[in-house]
Amino acid sequence: MGVIQRMRDLNTLLNIRLGPGAAVLPKDVKRLHLEFAQKSRDGHLGSRKFWRDFLPRLKYHNPAVSMTVERNLNQEGPATMTVFFTPETEPLANSSDSVDNSLINEKLQTIDMRFRDQSEILAELLKITKGMEVQVTEEDKLQLQESQQLQSSTEQDRIRSRLDHEARMREKRLLEQARQAVGGVRM
Repeated sequence: MGVIQRMRDLNTLLNIRLGPGAAVLPKDVKRLHLEFAQKSRDGHLGSRKFWRDFLPRLKYHNPAVSMTVERNLNQEGPATMTVFFTPETEPLANSSDSVDNSLINEKLQTIDMRFRDQSEILAELLKITKGMEVQVTEEDKLQLQESQQLQSSTEQDRIRSRLDHEARMREKRLLEQARQAVGGVRM
């Protein structure tokens, strides 16, 4: 693997580790379930952006939390996030019913994501779950600065290469025109 590919991978990892949505949820959060339409029309844009931008960061910092997404074709349907918490009390061991007691005791809260911005959705999630946003460390700040410096030097190299290429092409065209002019005189 080359240096450039390693830097791209590092930038990808850095973007997942930091930024909006990088938050640690408490241990009592068991599962997140998102349900929204496939298209972003009719109030589903915020939920779609939350899924694309914030959910990977949440999953990175909370690998034990199951996160499911259900995208449906119904544009007029709900855009909701359901947060499932672990049961506060232990399930009854001597229950004669065949129903799973953990599902009965499970606490859940629903967030309506329709017509809401992805940051509002995240703020509501953190408020409900009492989650904490990940703080940027000094090491992370240094990595971000290095990445930005690399990006700017890459952009300068790209501009310099483009100008060099244009100069070579201009010279090639001039030489071709000169050859054609000389070729026309010899006849």
